[in-house]
Amino acid sequence: MTTERQPLRADARRNREAILAAAADLLGARGDDAQMEEIASHAGLGIGTVYRHFADKRSLVAAIVGRRFDAATELALAAEQLTDPAEAFERLLYGYLESVEADSAFRRALLGPQEPQWDAIAEQKAALGDVVQRVVARAVDAGVLRSDFDAEDFVLITRGAMANMTAEGHWRRHVQLQLEGVRPVPAGSTRGP
Repeated sequence: MTTERQPLRADARRNREAILAAAADLLGARGDDAQMEEIASHAGLGIGTVYRHFADKRSLVAAIVGRRFDAATELALAAEQLTDPAEAFERLLYGYLESVEADSAFRRALLGPQEPQWDAIAEQKAALGDVVQRVVARAVDAGVLRSDFDAEDFVLITRGAMANMTAEGHWRRHVQLQLEGVRPVPAGSTRGP
């Protein structure tokens, strides 16, 4: 059973945004070492205000991830509108990775030892997953990707790229190598040794 949430008042909305921005800064820089009290101070708010919005740090991390998933879903829907399945897939892949490149809090949340509270953001995760699945299926059907490629493989590629996001930009090379491995092999040829 889902419950309808009342829209936040303007001041509560500003406070929530300040908390999310402060958390993104501190969690991105220090990971789980950042404490809720520090996040409150960084946001210029009292700790009680933080806890009124987020029960604990895990729910705060889930909100950061959920917000990024919402943005990624918009990007994915735009990519899905492209006529060329190859262009749609690559626009989705690179667009998603470019959008998270500067978001170290999001990357830490996905790649860290403690997964976000997925139940808190199940709707956002499912919405993104549905669009990714459609874009991937269309690319597979068009012969742009190998026939056994699926949305879970998209996740593997993006997480691998995120793990390689350094100042030198090595993630792009990682993705290029991965894409060469997921394109179909022409009939009569073999791949690798």
